[in-house]
Amino acid sequence: MPKSRSRIVKPPLDRFGGIRVVQRRIKKSEVIEHNKDKVAQELLDIATANVMDILQVENNKVSLRDLKEIPEAAIKAIKSIQTVETKYGTQFKIEMHDKVSTLRILAKAAGFLEQHDDINRPSVIGIQIKGPEPEVIEAEEVIDENKKADNSGGSGEAPDNDAEKKTE
Repeated sequence: MPKSRSRIVKPPLDRFGGIRVVQRRIKKSEVIEHNKDKVAQELLDIATANVMDILQVENNKVSLRDLKEIPEAAIKAIKSIQTVETKYGTQFKIEMHDKVSTLRILAKAAGFLEQHDDINRPSVIGIQIKGPEPEVIEAEEVIDENKKADNSGGSGEAPDNDAEKKTE
């Protein structure tokens, strides 16, 4: 009877309560807790690796460095190396781990990508504005004799016009 291969299926994170719950579970893991400095260093090595640590250029020809010359951090960043025979000779295809996703993991771990709920909330600032003290001024009512006479009667026209009519 042939053996069947089982495939590992990663379930979606929402089945486990979301990313925060998974992060708490990982945080509680003793293995990761004791080795988080090593994990962080591995991620930093991948994120800071440069392809020129692996390759060398001499006389406008690119070649693979000797394995002893390649820094350990650069070796960690190599995902795969393939050799391809062409009419020009043996060529190497070097694939490195994705630098952007590694930097994203580091940024999340450092808390750079977390959105804080407080950012979208308006700030509450206690501002007390105190105006000048009100002054009470006593005033007398002044009645203008000319206006009093104008309001007593007339033709309804402006007072200057009434005066002109009387002089005519």
